[in-house]
Amino acid sequence: MSGPQLDTNVLARLLAQAADSGADLVTLRAVAEEAGELGATRALTRLGLSDADAAEDVAELRELLSAWREAKSSVWKSAIGWLTRLLGALLLAGIAMRLGMEDWLK
Repeated sequence: MSGPQLDTNVLARLLAQAADSGADLVTLRAVAEEAGELGATRALTRLGLSDADAAEDVAELRELLSAWREAKSSVWKSAIGWLTRLLGALLLAGIAMRLGMEDWLK
């Protein structure tokens, strides 16, 4: 068990324990839900994502990240392509020299 599953189990056990002690289960669930919402709101505020433009900001960041990943991939593909061409040219030059075609290389 890890992450959210563990948190859910702990919360369920706490709710069951409180219910066994006489607390109203519906009220406890409402308190837990409100606490969760409050925590999420605080976290978003700390991250600077509590304003009306936050959804657009996150969408733009995702778009930027996607473009960065594509550019990085493209650079690697280009570099590998150029390296392959260079190695091919060197191989052909080596073969030409072996066959006595040094004049052709000059």
